[in-house]
Amino acid sequence: MQAISIGHAGILIRTQGITIACDPWFEPAFFGSWFVFPRNDQLAPDIMHDVCNPDFLYISHLHGDHFDAAFLTQHMNKNTTVLLPDFPTREMEREFNKLGFRNFVRTIRTKERVIAPNVTIAIHTEISITDGPGGDSALMVSDGEARLVNQNDCRTNDLTSLLEHGPVDLHWLQYSGAIWYPMVYEMDAAKKKQLCVEKVESQFARATRYVEAIHATTVVPSAGPPCFLDPELFGLNMITGDEASIFPDQTEFQRRLSDDGRLNAATTIPGTTFTVLGGGVTVEQPMSGEEITRIFTHKAEYLAKYQADYAQWLVNARASWASPSTDIIATLKLWWEPLMAMATSVRAGIGANCLMNAGDIQIYINFVDGLVQPYTDQPFSFRFDIARDLVENVVANRAVDWSNSLFLSTRFTAWRAGDYNEHIYNFFKSLSVERMSRTESEAKSKLNGVPSNEDDIEIGDYTVQRRCPHRSADLSVFGEIDGDDLVCTLHGWRFDLQTGTCRNAQERPIRVKKRS
Repeated sequence: MQAISIGHAGILIRTQGITIACDPWFEPAFFGSWFVFPRNDQLAPDIMHDVCNPDFLYISHLHGDHFDAAFLTQHMNKNTTVLLPDFPTREMEREFNKLGFRNFVRTIRTKERVIAPNVTIAIHTEISITDGPGGDSALMVSDGEARLVNQNDCRTNDLTSLLEHGPVDLHWLQYSGAIWYPMVYEMDAAKKKQLCVEKVESQFARATRYVEAIHATTVVPSAGPPCFLDPELFGLNMITGDEASIFPDQTEFQRRLSDDGRLNAATTIPGTTFTVLGGGVTVEQPMSGEEITRIFTHKAEYLAKYQADYAQWLVNARASWASPSTDIIATLKLWWEPLMAMATSVRAGIGANCLMNAGDIQIYINFVDGLVQPYTDQPFSFRFDIARDLVENVVANRAVDWSNSLFLSTRFTAWRAGDYNEHIYNFFKSLSVERMSRTESEAKSKLNGVPSNEDDIEIGDYTVQRRCPHRSADLSVFGEIDGDDLVCTLHGWRFDLQTGTCRNAQERPIRVKKRS
């Protein structure tokens, strides 16, 4: 088996005479804010030929740094067979159909399936709304002699099922941030920096748990970080380590694994080739070790050159964002109020109202009453400030997932009165009847406190419930004691060991008791 990095979460797998292209991302994503790092616009022609003409195509989920609609439309052979994850809806299949794809293999969650002689795949899905209403997934590929797990940024709770396929040779794994928090929030600079540090620590802790559990021969850093070339966003790049950023590069991941005496992660750039043969893994790089090292040790210089090469692209991209001016409030009223009417549990979970400033337009999202209104000095607990042309764009395109189409761009600022509230972001991810139906169902279950029939577990000197109330992570795997807190390292949520109070969201306490 041969696996070639094609950048970010992208992999080209060659085995037993077939090819599988995974998450090929080349076009800058999220309103031109995210770029592939290191750059992947200079891959060898033979690699690009196979990427564009694979036997099978696997896209883990619908976010723009994985489902690159522009690249798929312009370059991907539409006769390729698409491996579809077992998501709750056929939204991904419909998106592929829009682009001209017609050949599909529908998989069953976690179940192995033969796709070619001696080649077996299994796709593991995560379907919480927090994963994105379309879901997220991880891919296992086996050719009888080697096994690859492409976890990318799928935050699976069920490590046991991934291990049931057998020992893993290559484990492709996310370790860096992929969200807008806390960088876009208005807060004291020192507090923001501290929150970034905590977020980075949480990311590394989660990745380390996955490394320990899968125990692959070779860990391959994957799915990030992006880099930011727009001058307005350039400060989000982590270059010195002092930035208020959650985007460390793979050198820090490698250092931490090495310092902890764990398996080293292989240095990976677009074009890095991993070959598994006889139980061993060999690595071939597309450039010299010195050239690779300079990407990371002279990162500012590397990014400056990259930025200059894309300066005109960014100018053209900005010009393309403009949409005809519309009555945004009237349009959102017709679109969102019916969705609010069916989302009573989501609205109850939000529990407050929101002001959205779209340039000179002030939109009051009255979640309490289920209304979209002009803002006339009403009280609010959430606020978003977004350029009007970006709001006009996503409204004109009827974007059903504003986390994907807008928020991941980090081209906005936000403020909130209290703690993190996942329900408000779940609302913005679910702007269709199909999506809101699932989001409402999940919110209702969470608000009702669906009981678990699992036994409590012991962590250190404490007895605690087995499942984290955030996303049901198994705390026997992801739970650890940190001072006076129990930490779920899957997402970094913290709970007071004395009271069980959640420090991230007050309405999510945990059952915990110190053993006598």
